[in-house]
Amino acid sequence: MSITAALVLFAVIWFMTFLVVLPIRVKTQGDLGEIVPGTHAGAPEEHHLKKKAWITTGVSVVLWCIIAGIILSGVISVSDFDWTGQLKPAE
Repeated sequence: MSITAALVLFAVIWFMTFLVVLPIRVKTQGDLGEIVPGTHAGAPEEHHLKKKAWITTGVSVVLWCIIAGIILSGVISVSDFDWTGQLKPAE
């Protein structure tokens, strides 16, 4: 795996994890009954983005290590997903 592939893999894992972590424990203005004029009732009262970004980074590092380890060990390769036989190994 090249450095670029490793960085792209980490970025994909990070953003997917961030989208999962983002809505967890959100308190909206509508839930608290304190709607600021001019805002939507579903707007978050406290978003805690910095804390969620750190949680996302920690989870992403663990997931990246597991997935990169599987890729580098050769347990799963591209040929395992080649059901049509079109991806021949380079000779």
